[in-house]
Amino acid sequence: MITSKLTAKSQTTIPRPVRAALGLKPGDEILYEIVDGRVLIAGAHRPTVTDDPFRTFEEWRSEADTNAYADL
Repeated sequence: MITSKLTAKSQTTIPRPVRAALGLKPGDEILYEIVDGRVLIAGAHRPTVTDDPFRTFEEWRSEADTNAYADL
């Protein structure tokens, strides 16, 4: 089991094995979910600019375009 301590300011360091398992880097956000008295932790990975190369082209956001390019 991996542990860490809580400081007087309610802060802790995410242990290296946990950061590595979640692929966390400095500045990343972390998601916490409480389920049945346990806390699940996950990296809050946000889509990058390259995930949607057409996101800035508002004229291509019609339903017809979405259907036409859905299988690409």
